[in-house]
Amino acid sequence: MDTQERLEQLRKKANALPLLPGVYIMLDEKNQVIYVGKAKALKNRVTSYFRGEHLPKVAAMVEKVRDFQVIVAASEFEALVLENSLIKRHQPRYNILLRDDKGYPFIRVDLAQAYPKMEIAGKKREDGAKYYGPFGGRGLTADIIDTIQKALRLPSCSRQFPRDVGKERPCLQYHLKACPGYCLPETDPSGYRAAMNQALMLLEGRGGELVHSLEAEMDEAAENLRFERAAQLRDQIRAVQGLSKRQRVISAVSADTDAVGFARGVKCCFVILHYVGGDLAAKDMELLDEPMETDGEAVSLLVRRHYSGLGAWPRTILLPVEPEDREELEALFSQAAGRKVSVEYPQRGDRRRLVEKAQLNAAEECRRHATAQQRRSKTLEWLQKTLELPQLPRRIEAYDISNLGATGIVGAMTVFQDGRPKRGDYRKFRIRDSAGPDDYHSMQEVISRRFRRCREGDEKFKELPDLILIDGGATHAQGAAEAMGELGYRLPVYGMVKDARHRTRALQTPEGQEISLNGNPAVFALVGAIQDETHRSAIEYQRALRREGLKGELDAIPGVGEKRRAQLQRQFKTLSAIRAASEEELRRAVPANTARAVYAWFHGDEGTAPAAEAPGQTHKEE
Repeated sequence: MDTQERLEQLRKKANALPLLPGVYIMLDEKNQVIYVGKAKALKNRVTSYFRGEHLPKVAAMVEKVRDFQVIVAASEFEALVLENSLIKRHQPRYNILLRDDKGYPFIRVDLAQAYPKMEIAGKKREDGAKYYGPFGGRGLTADIIDTIQKALRLPSCSRQFPRDVGKERPCLQYHLKACPGYCLPETDPSGYRAAMNQALMLLEGRGGELVHSLEAEMDEAAENLRFERAAQLRDQIRAVQGLSKRQRVISAVSADTDAVGFARGVKCCFVILHYVGGDLAAKDMELLDEPMETDGEAVSLLVRRHYSGLGAWPRTILLPVEPEDREELEALFSQAAGRKVSVEYPQRGDRRRLVEKAQLNAAEECRRHATAQQRRSKTLEWLQKTLELPQLPRRIEAYDISNLGATGIVGAMTVFQDGRPKRGDYRKFRIRDSAGPDDYHSMQEVISRRFRRCREGDEKFKELPDLILIDGGATHAQGAAEAMGELGYRLPVYGMVKDARHRTRALQTPEGQEISLNGNPAVFALVGAIQDETHRSAIEYQRALRREGLKGELDAIPGVGEKRRAQLQRQFKTLSAIRAASEEELRRAVPANTARAVYAWFHGDEGTAPAAEAPGQTHKEE
């Protein structure tokens, strides 16, 4: 069965689906699940995969689909829960998948023990113990345990309790007052359990509640004149308060507000900034391949995967885009947390600024984790997508015209290979057939000469571009397309249009359709750089020809050598300015005898000036 027949069969099957919420499961030729998605209306969503053009990643998935299944849900909320469960179960290759939980250790506390300890565990087990996390790596998890132990004066030694109570002298931690000495027989073991309960409060994100409890106990100790105990509690309160503000310690489970960021690049980045009491406490970050979902769908999937794996929820989650299922997300998280979890999409104010900071962090991580070549390749992919080009524009040629009045008209061709200037392939043209400053016909002449040379087999022009950019709007692009067409070439050509501040703002087709570049900063920057480089090349060539003409004309005047010529160039800049200067003005730049000779040369005194000759005619054309 060929591709068209397969798609037609799948489309017919999809057309029979109901307009109800549910989950669809894409299967490959081995009946393996390769993608799971949810939909408000199954028929509309599933049929969209089997008609029209798609982005490369979606097209790659559709190419492997041989069948699909659907599960109708009672509501959109039920569809969301079901999608979440199926993705976790099947781990489909085309869904957004965060790193496996094996990379995120948990803190395990077995309360059945007389002296429970905080231990690092690779995964949760059904063993009756409490698990907290997961946290971002074994090093971070060990840091969390160490920090809590220091704050609450829990033992960090290797002794086993109650087995080792009274067997050895207390360790250095006891003498440093970092531990009450639970290894001493006279130490009340109930203090250990109380300290461990406080540790669990911190791990559960109840640091504020713990501080209030300790403050009440400190006040009571002070009232009863137990000042040493009050001082210990004061120090403990300070340690707990400092703990809640330490970067990347327990903020993931104690944050009251999380701001989410999502950015696409060579690698996409998902960022969550955790805020405790208004202060930024930590940042979680995940790099992943570019998803085929929209930004809203991707963010919805990512926050679900993140928080379900973490097992802890803040009071408020701020999103950078509004997914269709925001209300369902809020209900899902609130149900899992056992309390209200607000999921918001702020558009202004302080909360919006928190989201913008998360977005900035995500974009910066994308940039930092991509090499310059990867960024250029991704920009070319975006340019291809923006212009709907048949292939990646690896070779881009750009053209510009520069003129000075009716003469000295030149054209420049620049080449960008894989997003970088290829200066060895730059070409310059002196316009031959124009009777005046006519950029339209000058551009046609340049394009005709370039592609005629290609057709004739000129090695310098043999490589064809994937994309041609013309300085100017639709009219110039149309002229270039016509010039190519007359020689039998049909290549994508667009005009580069600038805004009032002389920045490239859009591309225009020969038919006049305008394609804005403002939506993608990388493409905007690339096309702007190409236009600026091409304009610079044309201007520099024109200036070089003017300098060459000035040098040749002045060198022909008796008495004007290299030094005098340089003085005249420095003072007057152009040949026309020297020609228009009076003898008195010339004397300000050179000695009187030289000034007299120059003036006589241009004004025909004593028959020394050449016959009337248009400026620039002393130069040979290319």
